[in-house]
Amino acid sequence: MDSSSSSSSEQRRKRKRVGRPYYYFYSQAHYFSLRSFVLCLSFLVFLLFLSSDRFLLGPASFHPVLKASTLLSSTTTSSSSILDSFNSNNNRFLPILVNDRVLFPDHVLLIVSNQIVQAQDLDCVYYSKFNGSDDEVVKARPALSAEQYGAFRSIVRCPVPEANYSGVVDLRRRVGDVAESDWSLRVKSNQSSQTVYSWEKVVYEAVLDGDTAVLFVKGLNLKPHRRSDPTRFSCHFGFGNWGGENEGFVLTTEAVTAAQEVVRCLLPRSIKNMPERAQGIRVTVSRYSSRARVHEQPIGSVAKIYGPKAEEVRRDKRKYELCVCTMVWNQAQALREWIKYHAWLGVERWFIYDNNSDDGIEDVIKELEFYNVSRQSWPWIKAQEAGFSHCALKARDECNWVGFFDVDEFFYFPYGFRHLKGKGLPGHNYLKSMVANFSSSKTIAEIRTECHSFGPSGLSSPPEQGVTVGYTCRLQSAERHKSIVRPDLLDSSLLNVVHHFLLREGFRHLNVIERRAVINHYKYQVWDTFKAKFYRRVATYVVDWQKDQNKGSKDRAPGLGTEAIEPPNWRLRFCEVWDTGLRDFVLAYLADPVTGSLPWQRTLL
Repeated sequence: MDSSSSSSSEQRRKRKRVGRPYYYFYSQAHYFSLRSFVLCLSFLVFLLFLSSDRFLLGPASFHPVLKASTLLSSTTTSSSSILDSFNSNNNRFLPILVNDRVLFPDHVLLIVSNQIVQAQDLDCVYYSKFNGSDDEVVKARPALSAEQYGAFRSIVRCPVPEANYSGVVDLRRRVGDVAESDWSLRVKSNQSSQTVYSWEKVVYEAVLDGDTAVLFVKGLNLKPHRRSDPTRFSCHFGFGNWGGENEGFVLTTEAVTAAQEVVRCLLPRSIKNMPERAQGIRVTVSRYSSRARVHEQPIGSVAKIYGPKAEEVRRDKRKYELCVCTMVWNQAQALREWIKYHAWLGVERWFIYDNNSDDGIEDVIKELEFYNVSRQSWPWIKAQEAGFSHCALKARDECNWVGFFDVDEFFYFPYGFRHLKGKGLPGHNYLKSMVANFSSSKTIAEIRTECHSFGPSGLSSPPEQGVTVGYTCRLQSAERHKSIVRPDLLDSSLLNVVHHFLLREGFRHLNVIERRAVINHYKYQVWDTFKAKFYRRVATYVVDWQKDQNKGSKDRAPGLGTEAIEPPNWRLRFCEVWDTGLRDFVLAYLADPVTGSLPWQRTLL
């Protein structure tokens, strides 16, 4: 090789040695510059959002700390990009990011921030470590159910982890037959996504309401049926999860009411002034310990508030005169008769709170959408009172009156149905007209109607024409009552005991006399229907049937044990008075004159 060739080769090697570091350092500098820009921009945006507030700092754990991944993951843009990524064909094998997990006695609830596919396309992924090894053992099981929960979140229910498996359950889409060995990829997300909350103590829901946020909290153990001292609680707003090492930015305000599982909190000034910016801010509460004279650690929270832009906008601003709210668990087949009958009486809007049903209720509600029926997923077990408080807030802007009663309870007007007046079909809009008489009242904010409890009436199988026709024998004395309320006149604590609400000061309730209106409560139906109640009760302060407590309570069947075993002569029990008034009315005026079929019978569907 000549000298000129050797010199040229040496110069090329030098250029490579010099050019390579230059390109390397340029790319690294560009990366750090971009990253710094993103971090600074996020920091400035958040400071602008909070510019009108002061930080009210509690214990040391409340010190504001910037965490880029936490801030960025809480924006709508980030959620959309995650959703787009998971929906792309190139990433269909990637796990779905889980934001929160709540451990219930019989399942794990996973909350994600994007739209979920059908449950049959999802697997729940479990992790475990054996013998101190760092290698994770991975197991997959089919998801139990999946559905959208609000405007920006979805929920997935997974089986409870087996022994030696972590409660940190992940999700992955199932594409064909995937072997267990293929489940080795796990998302290494931030600390907040690794927390598992116990249902015994968690803030599980939050709603913006004017200058306040209404929080629904499990684990406060406040005394039932009465208001508590709100000064014992503080409220905290931020992007952290209050379950990991980093709470992020935090704003602290005062609680203004507290009752049972509901705490109402003042909004920070920045959110109050611009509520449309409150998209996905997590909220929680802490309790003041009088013994230690400090606030305890905030309760873990999966509750987030969303501003007005996140809510559906009603095109029709007219208020309905009469609406109804109820909570159900596996009672889909009872909805047709209950809704169609009461729609005849004038109910214009229905809020069905579904407490983890798996009996095809979505299809039934879709079939009944003509009657203005909406389903609200309420995955929180034994939280009926809180659910009714939530419904009162939701219905307030839509309804003048809201009735709170169950799908086995039917209004009946003994006098009005027998003494028909005027033109038109009998009974039509009768209930609506009754409450409308008090819409302009300056004192009446609640109408209470007593209940008559019906028994199996000699039947051994469910009546084909429905409960209003099949069950005709009841107990003589009335039990309890149910209420129709003015939602804009309720006490700000939203305190209720299922049957009635606490009213604002200066307002009172009206008791309807029995010969004018009564509720036929088909409480003790044929055994195959009644025994479903042994699984669990939806009310917070009502003892489950399996527990050996309060056996004399009216919430239990007298003389019934703690097991779902049919007692002798069940079909003849709870029969003291034969009452065919509602049956006679239904058959005379609602049945088809040719076939005799009723509007809710399957033969007409």
